[in-house]
Amino acid sequence: MGEAWQYQLRINLDEARAAAARENPADDSIAPLMAVLARHDAVLKSQYDAFADYCAEAERNGIEAYHLYHWTKDTIEDPAKKAKYLKSFTLYVGGREVYDKAEADALDADLQPLLASGLLERLAKHDTNPANNPQMPAKYRK
Repeated sequence: MGEAWQYQLRINLDEARAAAARENPADDSIAPLMAVLARHDAVLKSQYDAFADYCAEAERNGIEAYHLYHWTKDTIEDPAKKAKYLKSFTLYVGGREVYDKAEADALDADLQPLLASGLLERLAKHDTNPANNPQMPAKYRK
């Protein structure tokens, strides 16, 4: 029997909706998205904000203990990558960054109409299987 992987959904929004999601989640332009998330006890966090929070925590506590610090800091300081990650959001369910497949599948199904309508630019499901996840570039590995 294989391992029970956990899952995470990520979405991309256009620039205007991404700004609304980050600054004013009550904005009418994203109301359908927020309604779906509320039904699933889910919230979104921009990947840029998550990266910036990680760097700020590392800087407060000492970057030596944060092995992704240099890669993450370089990422958020690169203008093209910053623009990309400001539009990309991780969906947390029940306060969890990763969750069971059934929860991910149910949320994914409810988000599909928003993808089809164009409210979402992209919808992706990721799992925790290391074989399916990219590794940090070699120049950042110790």
